[in-house]
Order: sequence, then C-alpha cells, then structure tokens
Amino acid sequence: MSTATQPASSLASSASGGSMDGSAHPVARHPLDAHAPDVVRVLRDDGTLDPANDPGLRSDEVLTLYRAMVRARLLDERLVLLQRQGRIGFHIGCKGEEASILGSAFAMRQNDWIFPCYREFAAALWRGMPLQRYVDNMFGNTNDPVKGRQMPDHYTWKTGKFGSVSSPIGTQITQAVGFAWAAKIRKEDAAVLVYFGDGATSSNEFHNGMNFAGVFKAPTVFFCRNNGWAISVPTERQTASETFAQKGIAYGVPGVRCDGNDLFAVVKVTRDAVARAARGEGPTIIEALTYRLEGHSTSDDPKAYRPEAGLDSWRRLDPIPRLRRYIERTTGWTDAQDKELEAELDAELKAAIAVAEKTALPALESMFEDVFGELPWHLQEQRDELLRGPRAKGHGH
Repeated sequence: MSTATQPASSLASSASGGSMDGSAHPVARHPLDAHAPDVVRVLRDDGTLDPANDPGLRSDEVLTLYRAMVRARLLDERLVLLQRQGRIGFHIGCKGEEASILGSAFAMRQNDWIFPCYREFAAALWRGMPLQRYVDNMFGNTNDPVKGRQMPDHYTWKTGKFGSVSSPIGTQITQAVGFAWAAKIRKEDAAVLVYFGDGATSSNEFHNGMNFAGVFKAPTVFFCRNNGWAISVPTERQTASETFAQKGIAYGVPGVRCDGNDLFAVVKVTRDAVARAARGEGPTIIEALTYRLEGHSTSDDPKAYRPEAGLDSWRRLDPIPRLRRYIERTTGWTDAQDKELEAELDAELKAAIAVAEKTALPALESMFEDVFGELPWHLQEQRDELLRGPRAKGHGH
C-alpha cells in the first residue's frame, strides 16, 4: 500500500466506525482517495486543468455537459418527490455521480454501445433518448416502451445503442462482453462500455466477463462506479483488495483509477480505454472514485447505516459545483445563467410529467402480449379468467 493512500484508508475506517470485527480495511473510502498518486485527476481545486491529462474539450462541449449534469440532478430531485407523493413507485438516482456517468458516455464514439447498470438514465438521455420516453417509463403508462412491465428506471434505447436495464446484479457485464466479442468477430469498429457498481465485482458475472474479455481481447470498457456503497455494504466489506481496478490483473486486463467526480479525468481515461479497444488491444477496467450522496434508491434509508454528519466532506466534492467553478473561470458563467438554465429545465420536466400523468395505463390484458406470435390456449384461459375476476380498487383498467 502506498503511503499516499494509507492515511485516507485509516481515516475512512475511523470515520465509519471500522468493520464489523473492528479491524481496518485498505479499501475503506475517504474523501482524499482521489489524491492518491495512481489516480488520474485533471480538474484542480482552483478550477484550472492539469495540462498533462487535459482531454482538450471545447468550451461548448463543457457547457453542454454541465447542462446535462444539472438536468440529471434536477430530474433526481423531482423524481424523489414524485415517489414520496405516491405518483410513481420507485426511483434509483445518480446524485453525486453525474460526472462519472456523463463523462464516460460523452467519451464513447457514435458507433459504440453502452450497457447500463441502473443509475445511468443521464447517459441514455445523452445518447438521445427523449425525456418524455424516460418519464413515461417512470409512470409505466401506455407510451412506456416496456408497457409498465418493468420497475420504473428500467428503460432501454436501442436507437442510441443503449441496452436495457435489468435488476439482477452484474448480468449486464457478461452481456456486454458477448456483444463486444460479436463486434470483434464481425470486424466492426465498435467498443462496448458497461457500467456497474463496486458491489457487482462480487458477482459471478463480473469474474466471468473479465476473464472472457481478457482471453479473447473483447473491446470492452468495464466502468466501475466505486461510490462507496452497495446498498448498505461499504467497500471495506466488499473486497480485501486495495483497489477495484487491480482486480483486472488476474485476468490480464489493465486497470486505471480516476477521480470520478472530475468530468475531465473521466473523459480522459474512457477515451484512452476506447482507443485501446479500437486498436485491438482488448479490454480495460476503470475504477471511478465517486460517492453516492443519497440512498441506494427511494426504498433505502441511508441514515440507518451512514451518519448524516459524515457527508459534509463528500458534499464538498460534488461534481457539479466543481465543474461550475471551471466554467465560471473560463467562460464567465454567472448565477443568473444558472437560474435561467434551471428554470428552462424545470419547465421541460413539468411538461413531460404532465403528459405522462394524463396518458392512460396499459390495458390489463397487455401483460400477455409480445411474447408469442399467437397466444397459446393456456395463456388465453389465464387472460380470460383475469379479466373476469374481481378488481381491487384503482385497478379496473
């Protein structure tokens, strides 16, 4: 363990009360993690960029990404309120992780594919998924492409080369590797980015996917959002490895760590990984050091396992204010422009919600559709019995 990372680990263990058996673990998260010498950082605290790793984004690109990050934040906050009001059933957000998600999505080429975990709605919107389509999914109405059969936040956007969200942990990893391998066999110039959290590194699919990609040099970018928690399980209970990036060593997959709250660092390492894949050199695992500022989802109460008082130091690393300092320095961005942007995004979101709430729910019998070309007799019987049966209040559609 390097001397640069050891103090941070010790402080994190102390701040979180250590592990269940009272011992310290090298992977316990601390706000100074991103200052370790092996972590790629570009955006300095004063709002300037380190020229050694500067990905060279144009001002208009940075402003567009800032807008997308603010949009994701406002969406998160509004959807949590809607869930608390009983207007939607569930939301799983990305508050605090916007730079990791949008920086990596931005760095992918148009012909590349993205396989999401479940926090990456901002990446789907970046890829062109209409906001109305996303909001319709949150309400599960007739215009929801999956017709309300999935939980909210289980969306897909094939047009934008963006796969489907599913709840089982890690399944998207082997799917992404298989997709990347198929592209290689067909000699297509395409890389595949797959998102997952630190908890998914304990799944079978992570190890199967990493091993297969390493052996066959599948053009895969494994993007681990190390946000400190797998629901209530902290990183120090997830692994005894010093980092998650080093897990690639056993599979012959190079790993890199970056400051996941630094938009420029995320763009830099993701672009490098895509370029490596395009050269036929195989996969890369990226560990983006970020932090989950809210609960795992609207069904989770983080105060039950994470003291609220300990979040202040993490909030100071919030990626949106950090990028805000940069654009203020380089473009003269003002508070008035922030308010104008927020008002524009708020109006856009309110309009989409209004349409979604007025749209009818899917017909009850639609749950039997879209699997068989011709409905088998036994499902016809089940459908007919369902339609004849008594309806609970509010479920008459």
